[in-house]
Amino acid sequence: MMFLGGPRREDPAQGREAAPRSAPAQAVEKLRAEGLKAWFGATLALKGISLGMKERRVTAIIGPSGCGKSTFLRCLNRMHEVAAGARAEGRVLLDGVDIYGRGVDPVQVRRRVGMVFQKPNPFPTMSIRDNVLAGAKLNGVRLREEDALFEKALRRAALWEEVKDVLARSGASLSGGQQQRLCSARALALDPEVLLMDEPCSALDPIATARVEELIHELAERLTIVIVTHNMQQAARVSHYTAFLYLGELVEYDETDVLFTKPQNPRTEEYITGRFG
Repeated sequence: MMFLGGPRREDPAQGREAAPRSAPAQAVEKLRAEGLKAWFGATLALKGISLGMKERRVTAIIGPSGCGKSTFLRCLNRMHEVAAGARAEGRVLLDGVDIYGRGVDPVQVRRRVGMVFQKPNPFPTMSIRDNVLAGAKLNGVRLREEDALFEKALRRAALWEEVKDVLARSGASLSGGQQQRLCSARALALDPEVLLMDEPCSALDPIATARVEELIHELAERLTIVIVTHNMQQAARVSHYTAFLYLGELVEYDETDVLFTKPQNPRTEEYITGRFG
């Protein structure tokens, strides 16, 4: 190959129910890190992480600030190496093929493994329509395909009904929650197989957060999603699996319900109960 639910659960902190989740045991791995190490200059940020992420499931990455969550996420689509002085070792397998292997095009990797960043970053001088199509145009989308493509992407991002009459407006004119979904639409326009989300709700109010979480549930029916979050209630609401990172190491990984109710490692229990972090 070459590169070119279970029952609804109440969240006591937020007073709303989490959406039902499919049975995790039925899923197969879509993405796997093996012995993944990452550096910023001489600083070792990830210390040999091995972790599999299931197809059409949501995997949450939790841990205190500076533990390597975002670095790990950026290694999954080769965004880490873009930073000056950054490098990675180990393997990341996408459908069994190492994305760091010889001859693999990182641009094609990023097309298959899309990313939504912590802070919404619409292009302020572009219209809503052009924001959605920006990445697709760089990847050679033909003019006659554009209308269908951007409408499909906005619908998948649950934004079409809110913006369909104002598509010529600047993307920066939207609310924070709408901007985040606009950036999701931009990533979805490339039709990725995996979507990485780096604390996508950290700057949003509770209403906008709920809408993005609903979007995550909807997208997980078709995509593999890996989300970094500092909010453990959010991890419990949206994910099927959770991985706890600490000081660049994987401490524990399990089904979300198991990890939050019966953690096996004392450090995991201390973190999720608020004793540190």
